[in-house]
Amino acid sequence: MTDVQIGEQTYAAIPMRWLGPIRITGNTLNEDVEVPLATFESPLWPSVQRGARISTATTTGIVATLVDERMARSILLDADNAGTALSTTELLRSRFPQLQAVAAIGSRYCKLVDLHCQIVGKLLFVRFEFSTGDAAGHNMVTHACDRLIDHILEIAPTVRYESISGNYCSDKKATAVNGILGRGKNVVTEILVPREVVGRRLHTTAERIVELNTRKNLIGTILAGGIRSANAHYANMLLALYLATGQDAANIIEGSQGITYAQDRDGDLYFSCTVPNLIIGTVGNGKNLDFAEENLARLGCRGQHEPGADARRLAAIAAATVLCGELSLMAAQTNRGELMRAHLRLERDAAAQESE
Repeated sequence: MTDVQIGEQTYAAIPMRWLGPIRITGNTLNEDVEVPLATFESPLWPSVQRGARISTATTTGIVATLVDERMARSILLDADNAGTALSTTELLRSRFPQLQAVAAIGSRYCKLVDLHCQIVGKLLFVRFEFSTGDAAGHNMVTHACDRLIDHILEIAPTVRYESISGNYCSDKKATAVNGILGRGKNVVTEILVPREVVGRRLHTTAERIVELNTRKNLIGTILAGGIRSANAHYANMLLALYLATGQDAANIIEGSQGITYAQDRDGDLYFSCTVPNLIIGTVGNGKNLDFAEENLARLGCRGQHEPGADARRLAAIAAATVLCGELSLMAAQTNRGELMRAHLRLERDAAAQESE
């Protein structure tokens, strides 16, 4: 790759708007926050804005609970046979503190927190999981795994290097393992919308949203063969926020996985979005671009807290933004024709303005 020539760097302009405020409470922040969304899908802005207004019409707003955080990289080793692969996994587990020390050499923010092994024939897949401070951690964990491989080859001569990534991570792919073991930030968001607000602001009922969620997001996704997903459009909100804050946009593939849950509580609507694979950071590649740095600072996610807190704050904001858009779309789809009317009106108006 060192000999590859690339063209001059330029920038792609993507329309962006600040929306909100969104009222967010929970274990990472407790305040009203405005969010930037960069997207070509202009109807997304009023949709998320409607969800944001719903959040401020309730006392606690959107409760965002950070459940877990870790970044994964899986290495691939070639053993002499399955027996030696098994003995290597036992060796690695027995020397976990030593592995932690090796992983931490390159960065004070990189901490090895767990490992998982899978054996296929004589191939050994080792999934290392790390905490990475305020960084999303792609490069940090890969760098740590390079050092871990060197160490493993020294202490386990019956295995050989095959690849720095064995896809058991899994990076930028929709797989079950990330939902089960976790990759990135795992955030659960919840809101309780009063019956009157459901009717006046969403033009529907809790019962209809609950029924649609079961039939569309759960049954429909099963029919489609979805993997660890039961939602309408998490990817829309995540990509828009990722692009506005300098994230690696391809991580919406695993980020789009998640589960929407709704419950009718005597006419009030309990609505929840579980977003288990939020790969997001506030430092690192892309975050030092002027627009990203400015947006992160305005979000209160730029060097104002102890290490790791900025990224956790951003993850809670991202998950709350997902709920705003998910709630609005689900409500719209309970009403025949509403979704298409909104797209036609908003996108055609925008096209007409551009042609003038």
